[in-house]
Amino acid sequence: MKLNITYESLSKILDGKLTAKEPFTVLESVSIDSRSIKKGEAYWVIKGQKHDGHKFIKAAVEKGASLVVCETGRAEDAVKAGCAVLEVEDTLKALQALARHHRLKHKIKIAAITGSNGKSTTKQMLLAICELAGKTCNTKGNFNNQIGVPLSILEILPEDKYGVFELGASHKGDIDEIASIVRPDVAIITNISPAHLEFFGDMETIYQTKTEIISSINSYGTLVYNNDDELLRRLKTEYKGRALSFGYNADSDLKILPDEFFSFGYKGAQFKVEIKLERHNSYNACAACAGAIALGLFKDQIEKGLALYKPMPLRLEVHKTGNATFILDCYNANPASMNNALEILARKQKTQGPAAVVLGDMRELGKKSVFYHEQVAEKLIKLGIKEVYLTGTEMKAAFELLKKSNWQVEYAENKQDLLPALKKRALKGGMILMKASRALNLEDLFKQITGEEK
Repeated sequence: MKLNITYESLSKILDGKLTAKEPFTVLESVSIDSRSIKKGEAYWVIKGQKHDGHKFIKAAVEKGASLVVCETGRAEDAVKAGCAVLEVEDTLKALQALARHHRLKHKIKIAAITGSNGKSTTKQMLLAICELAGKTCNTKGNFNNQIGVPLSILEILPEDKYGVFELGASHKGDIDEIASIVRPDVAIITNISPAHLEFFGDMETIYQTKTEIISSINSYGTLVYNNDDELLRRLKTEYKGRALSFGYNADSDLKILPDEFFSFGYKGAQFKVEIKLERHNSYNACAACAGAIALGLFKDQIEKGLALYKPMPLRLEVHKTGNATFILDCYNANPASMNNALEILARKQKTQGPAAVVLGDMRELGKKSVFYHEQVAEKLIKLGIKEVYLTGTEMKAAFELLKKSNWQVEYAENKQDLLPALKKRALKGGMILMKASRALNLEDLFKQITGEEK
C-alpha cells in the first residue's frame, strides 16, 4: 500500500475522533491482522462474527502499530499504550469509505467482475491481458467480499494503469455495497446459476443481486454480459447504457466461434488464440476479451495476453501420479460448476477409458439442496460415470439415489473414511475427478493418497 495520508486527513475523511500527539504523521498502510502488523502501520479493527478485533489492540500496538482505528469508546488499550487512536462509529464502513476515497484519487481504468461462476478465472484472464498494456492492480486470492474488496482497492498505486477486481455476494445488497467502492469503468457479469441459494432463495434474486453492479458503473462505462445466459439476455432490452454482449448466440457482440482453438468474432475481425478451452472457459475467456475491448486495449494485446493466462490452483488442476491422473476441482462447487466438471470428465472418458469421481457437498443450497444433489446422481447415470465416491452430509441424497442403480458407489459422511478405498483405486490408474465446496477441503484427500501430506 501507498496511502500517503495524514492522521488528520484520515479523521476528516472518516468523520472520526482523533487522539494523537502528532496528527500530521503520514500513514502509508493498514492491516486488519494484529499478527502481521508492521512497524508504522495502522491496525484497523474489524469486528466479525467469530472474532472481535478489539481484543487484539494491545498485541497490535506491541507489534509496532502507530495508529489504531477502532469503534467509539473502545480505545482504552491503545490509549494506555500511548498509541494514536482514531475512533469511528463503524470500522468496516470506515474502511470502505477510505477505499472509496483512495479509488477516486487515482486515474486508473477498472474492470469489476461478478457472476455465479467463472469470476476468478475471468479475472485471471483479463489480468493477463491488462498486464501487457500496463501495471495492473487486482484482487488477491478470494478477497472479493465487504472486507476483501476495500483492502484490494487500497493496494492501488499511483503507477497502476488498470485494475481488475472480483466481486462476490451471498446476500442481496452485497454487490451494491462493494461495487460502490470500486466504481468500475467496465462491469462484467459472467452468468447466473444456482449458488448460495440458502441466502438468495431463488434465481430471480440472484439476478437482481448480480445486476446491482450496474448502478456503480462510471459515466460512459461499459456493461459486459453473457448473452447465452437466459436471465442475463434480459439486459439486451432492460439496460439502456453502453454494453457488450458475448456468447455463441448469433446476436452477441462478441460471438464465440466453433474452432479447435479459442476464437471469436467482433465487428468483422476474428480474434484467435492458440489455446484449447472447454466450453465454460470459452465463456470466461470471451468475457475477459470483451472487458479488455471495453477498457480500450488492442487486438494484439488481447491475443498475446490471453495466451499467457495460467489456470488458478484447484480449478480443474491436473496431476499425474503413478498410473492415475487426478483432476482437482476443489475450489468450490455449485450445480452449474458440478455439471461442467462431470461433462468434461465424461468427454475424456470416451477417449481415455473409465474414470472415477470423488464428490463432496455443494454447500449453501438451502431448501433446494436435496433436489440439486439428486440431480448430480442423475447426471452421473446419464453420463455413464460408474465409479463414484461420495462424502458429506448433503451428498447423501445422491448416494440414496445411486445405490438403487448398478453403479459402483461408496459413501462416507467423513471424507477420511474413504481414504483406504481411494488409495486402492489410485493404484488401478485412470482418471479421478475430485470436486466439492471449499469447506470440505477435498484436496487434503489427494495429498494423503499421493503421499504429499506426511
